[in-house]
Amino acid sequence: MIRGAGRAANPRRAGFALLLANVRYWGTVAPVVRGQLARWERRAETIEDPVLRALALSKLDDERFNVELAATLATPADPRHRRDAVEAIVALQVAYDYLDLLAEQPASGGRADSGPRRFAALLDALMPEQRLKEQRPRHDGYPPDGGYLHELVVTVRRALARLPAADMVAEVALGAARRCAQAQALSHTATAGTIAEATDWAARQATHTDSLRWQEFLAGAAASVLAVHALIGAAANPHTTRRDAEAIDAAYLPICALSMLDSLLDREHDRATGQLNYLDLYDSPEQMAGRLAVLAGVASSRAGALPDAPHHLVTLTGVVAYYASAPAARGPQVKPAMVAVCGQLRPLIVPTLALMRGWRLAKRWRKVAVAGVSSWVNRPELRRA
Repeated sequence: MIRGAGRAANPRRAGFALLLANVRYWGTVAPVVRGQLARWERRAETIEDPVLRALALSKLDDERFNVELAATLATPADPRHRRDAVEAIVALQVAYDYLDLLAEQPASGGRADSGPRRFAALLDALMPEQRLKEQRPRHDGYPPDGGYLHELVVTVRRALARLPAADMVAEVALGAARRCAQAQALSHTATAGTIAEATDWAARQATHTDSLRWQEFLAGAAASVLAVHALIGAAANPHTTRRDAEAIDAAYLPICALSMLDSLLDREHDRATGQLNYLDLYDSPEQMAGRLAVLAGVASSRAGALPDAPHHLVTLTGVVAYYASAPAARGPQVKPAMVAVCGQLRPLIVPTLALMRGWRLAKRWRKVAVAGVSSWVNRPELRRA
C-alpha cells in the first residue's frame, strides 16, 4: 500500500515541509551539489575538443538552477543515502542538459544530431551494470568529448546502485528515461518543421494515460528527467516499493507537462529560431491556459497522495513558481495562464513564489555587480578615478 495515500497535504503541513526542505537542502544537500558541480566543471575543462568543451562549460554555467532544483528531490532521502542520491541526480541532470544542447547543434549535414541514439545515454545511465553488458555497445552515439558524457553516465549508474531501493525503482525509472529520450529526439526533430512524427507518437502514447492530452504527454515526456530524479530520491528510502515508484512516475508526468509554461514565455524566441513551441499545438492561448490549469489540479491531487506528499507538493509549486516569477510572466498574453495555474495551487504556492522572486532579484543584482567589477577592472580610467 502506498504510504500516505489519500492524505492530501494541507497548507500548514506543506508550509512546514517547505521550511524543513530548505533547512535540509542548505544544510545537507547544497554543499554536495556545489561540490559535484565543481567536479564536473573541472572535468569539462579537460575536454580537448574546443567546441564540446565550450558547450559543456556553458551548460554548467547557464543551467545551474536546473541542477539545484533537481537536487531538492534528494532532501527527504534517508540521511545515510542522501549523498549518493544527490551525486546521481546531479550527474544525470548535467548529462541531460549537455545532451539537450548537443541535440541543437548542427551535425556535418547541417542538421542537428537529435536522433534517438543521441539520447540513448539517458538509458545507459539507468541500466544495471550486468544488463548493460548484455546490450550492444552504444558508445558510437556518444560525442568525441574524451569520455566526459560516459563518465557522467557511469557516475549515475554506480551511485544509483548504492541506494537501498534501487531495484524497486529500476524498471520504472528506465521507462521514464526511455519516454524522455524518445520525446526529446522527436521534439528536436520537430524544430526542423517535421512535427507529424512527434504528434503521432504522443497521440498513441497518450491513449494509455488519463487526464493528459497528446500535447501534454509530449511535453511531460520530454521533461520526464524530473520524474527520474524523484525516483532516485525515493530509491534512497529503504521502504520504497515498486508500487510507490509507479505512483511517483504517474504523479510527475503532469508535473513535467507544466514545463509547457516555458513556451508561453519564449514564444517569440521559439518562432524566430524555428523551435517547437507548445502553444502552437493548441487552438488558442485560452485553450492552452485552461488545459494548464487542469494539469495543475491533477498534479496537485496526485502529488498529495504520494509518500512524503508535502515535499512533492513543494516540488510542484517550485516548478510553477520558476516560470511564474519570470519578468515575462507579467506580459498581457502570458499573465492569464499564469494566474489560472497558480490559482490551482494556492495557498501552497505563495511562499514558494516569494522565494523564487527573491532568487531572481538576487541573481539580477549579482549580474549587475559582476558587470560593474568587470568594467572597473578592464577600464583603467575608472580605476584611476
